[in-house]
Amino acid sequence: MERKAVVESISRIHQLDTSVINKIAAGEVIERPASAVKELLDNSIDALATRIEVDIMNGGADLIRVVDNGEGIHPDDLLLAVASNATSKISTADDLFSVQTMGFRGEALASISEVSHFRIRTRTADQSQGLEFEVKTGIPGKPQPCGCPLGTAIEVRQLFANTPVRRKFLKTTKTEFGHISEQFTRAALAHPRLYMVLRHNNKVIFDLPPSDNLLDRLRLFYGSKLAEQLIWVDSEVDDIRIWGYVSHPSENKSTRKGQYLFLNGRWIQDRTLQHALTEAYRGLLMVGRQPISFLYLDMPASQVDVNVHPTKSEVRFRDGQHLYRQLLSTLRSQFLSMDLQSQMSLGKKADFDVTAPPPPLTPEQKQTQMELTSWAKEQLNQVHDNLSDIKISSAPRSVSPTSDLAAPFTAADAIPLSHFQQNREQSPVELPETENEPADLVVPDIDRPADKFADVATSDLRPIQVLNCYIVVENKGALTIIDQHALHERIMYEYFRKRVLAQSVEAQKLLVPLTLEMSGKEAALLLDHAEMLNSFGLGIEEFGGNTLLITSYPVMLKKVNLEQLVRDIADNLDNAKQPSRRDLLDDLITMMSCKAAIKAGQRLTQEEIYSLLEQRHLIDDAHHCPHGRPSALVLSHAELDRQFGRMG
Repeated sequence: MERKAVVESISRIHQLDTSVINKIAAGEVIERPASAVKELLDNSIDALATRIEVDIMNGGADLIRVVDNGEGIHPDDLLLAVASNATSKISTADDLFSVQTMGFRGEALASISEVSHFRIRTRTADQSQGLEFEVKTGIPGKPQPCGCPLGTAIEVRQLFANTPVRRKFLKTTKTEFGHISEQFTRAALAHPRLYMVLRHNNKVIFDLPPSDNLLDRLRLFYGSKLAEQLIWVDSEVDDIRIWGYVSHPSENKSTRKGQYLFLNGRWIQDRTLQHALTEAYRGLLMVGRQPISFLYLDMPASQVDVNVHPTKSEVRFRDGQHLYRQLLSTLRSQFLSMDLQSQMSLGKKADFDVTAPPPPLTPEQKQTQMELTSWAKEQLNQVHDNLSDIKISSAPRSVSPTSDLAAPFTAADAIPLSHFQQNREQSPVELPETENEPADLVVPDIDRPADKFADVATSDLRPIQVLNCYIVVENKGALTIIDQHALHERIMYEYFRKRVLAQSVEAQKLLVPLTLEMSGKEAALLLDHAEMLNSFGLGIEEFGGNTLLITSYPVMLKKVNLEQLVRDIADNLDNAKQPSRRDLLDDLITMMSCKAAIKAGQRLTQEEIYSLLEQRHLIDDAHHCPHGRPSALVLSHAELDRQFGRMG
């Protein structure tokens, strides 16, 4: 009977005490010291402060002090400042859809003062003296007159003093201060015109003067190296403006922590816009790498709902798809108008005095130098002789009437090279032993003068293949080192993608279909996507059990091991986590392009080298392979001079 009475008393509904309500609110809003810093910074920004100083002791567990020179708090409002759900930002529910301030819920100071020793000093411009007010773990004191400058100073000591379990969950001092530093960084980047100071254990961490130039503030946080690799973007459609900086593909991270998005001065997170950013860099970054960005959205408050998360870090847009398209289009258009080649650095200059005379050469060094000079002259003469012998016919290429490859070559079109291999005077190229026979090089079928290559040879472009893998050219006062496989892979990707989207991939029927025994899961995956694979020219049919029939294959992949290709596609489909059709298409196009491209280790003739370089200028992005690896590195004249210790 006694147990039953206890159960009945517990199950009855009752009103929670105000202190318990505030502690629950504190658990939602004040997760750690950084959360308190964020709320206090928001209040200072809303108070129109031009200078904010933040002092932290022991990662915020012992002290958080935020001092600003804003408008201050009116004496009659001081007690309400720490009352729950008391705010000056909104009056009615409709105001929630036109919020233009950082804070508006009226729960931050109430939550903080409930779980700490809280003190506030404030003075407004119309008061001759300020007021001081203390709250100890939810128990308010009495406001007292005090002397203080214009603005507000808030001290939070012993955070979570009356909730020891929460205090035990705090991480190390270094970790907690790292989170505080991140909150400070977000506020400083969102409002570069504010003078902001951050100290930890009386040591100045950041002292940021106000600036009208966002890049100046980015340089203070991230250094000149990153700042020099940032790309300015700006787009305005209707009442929505997207502007800021994104990184050159050579600057990236393994996580999204380098991506900052601000909405009307408020740091936010939005998966839709993050996906648009990722899509914009598709093919420019290696898989698993993330771009760096500092993007700002300016839009009417009525088009966004900021009241969907206690910390206000997530919002809901009225038309998220419009923003997605605007951001993606802005970034892609900017990238296509730029030269995104990766600059190459050889590291630090050797530790020697460039003004000192070089040491005398030993006899062995002199002999080596003479041999090297003779070898270089022979190589240059050989290249010159090869270039003089090159003759290319401008007659149009013969194409079967049934082939849709007879269309004129465009920026994303290419056809296999065969007449070069048929008309070579030298013996066939000896290729290294590989699992699959290397694919043919592709060249554009366009009208050009017979002395096209001779014109190129007399310009500043002098291509030489080295290590059967890279092509080195001199261009515009610098050396460009090109990865032949990466560049050709991008060309094949552009070609194949265009054909797939136009549903015009040329397929070759097999006289005798290839039978493949797969696992039950692999067979099911391939049959489920048979229609999509057919758009690639790959015909797959069910034969019975787990056996499949391969009835056709893409003509451009005629030298690829077909069985291995199908098994690789099955693995690709199996590894995808709920992929969209677009993602699957792109992954398969990327994989097939890699298999169709010339390989590292394949020796190219001079004609093929020129053909490959010519195609580099006919596609939208020749600077990266579809996997995001750079296809070329640029070694500047200045970098070479620096390495050799040459004086400017």
